[in-house]
Amino acid sequence: MSDVNLKEQLGLLVQLQTIDSEIYSLKEKKEAKPQEIKLLEEAFEAKKQHLASLEKSTQDLQKQRKDTELELASKEEATKKLQTQLYSLKTNKEYQAMLQQIQDSKADASIIEDKILQIFEAADKIRIEVEQEKQKLKEDEKAFNDIKQKIISEVAQIDDRLSQLEAQRKQLIPGITAKILSQYERILTNRDFLAIVSVKDNSCQGCNMFVPPQVINLIKMYERIITCEVCNRILYIEDERA
Repeated sequence: MSDVNLKEQLGLLVQLQTIDSEIYSLKEKKEAKPQEIKLLEEAFEAKKQHLASLEKSTQDLQKQRKDTELELASKEEATKKLQTQLYSLKTNKEYQAMLQQIQDSKADASIIEDKILQIFEAADKIRIEVEQEKQKLKEDEKAFNDIKQKIISEVAQIDDRLSQLEAQRKQLIPGITAKILSQYERILTNRDFLAIVSVKDNSCQGCNMFVPPQVINLIKMYERIITCEVCNRILYIEDERA
C-alpha cells in the first residue's frame, strides 16, 4: 500500500463514518415511525370501540325497556280480566281468593314499573356518558390526526436528509481505494455501523479495550490499515490525522 496515502484514506474513512453513522441513526428513526402510528391508531380505535360499546348498551336498554313495558301491559291486562271476573263469583271464599290474585297481580305490576324506572335512569346515565365520549372522541381524533401528520412530516424530513447524505457519500467514495472501502463496509455491516474509531488514552473508542503502545506506533506509521484486536474496527489516531 506504498502508493496510497493512507493518512488521507483514513481521513476520508472518518468523514464517511460520520455520514454513515447519521444515515444509520436516521434509518432507525424512520423504521420506528410506522410503529408509532400503529400504536396511536390502536389507542384511538380502543376509544372508538368504547364509545360503540356504550351506544350498544343504550340500544340494549331501549330493547329491555320495550320488553318490560310489554310485560307491564300484559300484567295490567291480566289484572283487568281478574277484576272483570270478580263480580261474577258466587261465594265469599272465591271472592277473597280473586281479590288476592288481583292484589298479587298489581304488586307484580308495581315491581315491573320500578324496573322500568331503573332502566330509564340507567339509560339517561349512559346517554350523558355517550355524549361526553362523543365530544372527547372528536378532540382525540383531532389530536391523533395532528400527531400522525407530524410523524409523516418527520419521515419526509428524514427522507430529505437521507438523500443529502447519500449524495455526500457518493461524492466521497471515489476518493477511497476499492480495497480499503471493501474492508470498511464489511466491518461497518458486522459492527453496528461503526467501522472506524479513534484511539484515546490507549483505549479503542469502539470497545473501550486497551490498545498496546506498539499497536499505536503501527497506526502512526501509516503503512497499513490497523484494526482493534478485540472488535476488529479500523483504528486511527485523531491528533495524527491530517
